[in-house]
Amino acid sequence: MTKSKALSQSEENYVKEIFHLSGRDKMKVSTNSLAEKLDTKASSITDMLKKLGDKKLVSYEKYKGCVLTSQGEKIAVHIIRKHRLWETFLVNKLNFGWDEVHDVAEQLEHIQSSKLVDGIDRFLNFPKVDPHGDPIPDKDGNIDYQESKVPLSEISIDAIVEVVQVNEDSFELLQYLDQINLSLGSSIKVTERVAFDESIMIELDDKHKLSLSKKVAENIAVKFKTK
Repeated sequence: MTKSKALSQSEENYVKEIFHLSGRDKMKVSTNSLAEKLDTKASSITDMLKKLGDKKLVSYEKYKGCVLTSQGEKIAVHIIRKHRLWETFLVNKLNFGWDEVHDVAEQLEHIQSSKLVDGIDRFLNFPKVDPHGDPIPDKDGNIDYQESKVPLSEISIDAIVEVVQVNEDSFELLQYLDQINLSLGSSIKVTERVAFDESIMIELDDKHKLSLSKKVAENIAVKFKTK
């Protein structure tokens, strides 16, 4: 796996966010969308993209956006691997809540020791997903995206599904899901869809009947349960 010793934390953050924003289809990322994500002025974004371009990590054209080079993508995946392994370690071994770990992992992901990262992976018995259900890249940079998952908001009435991923970007969402006892592995049956606001009624783990807003349902990924 490629190391990122030559990069500053800020440069690593840019590479990681470009990877996330470009998606699996590796779409070009606009300066404005990157500025919004990083809460930075567009002029600062342009300066950094030029710097990353000089390091052969980003292909950037003015007014046309940017995309990671193969080298930049390797570094981004390595950073994401560290982030998600740290999140898993914090939840599984140090009893952090899943709503507490993102910011801490943002700091820890910049540690450069591959020996430490591989050791944590081994210590955790090579987990496939982090506490939010996001896939953890393996040592060679391979990512299992779980092709069968879909947003809960798209599930039809009477279907029974299992929660496999939640959006970790929203602290408030994770806290809310904790309050209603919804977590990875939870079983959900969609019992009703409200036409007025597109909210849904669900039966959670064969026990609780709840109403979820469209926004909440869109941020929960599920897969159909196998009998």
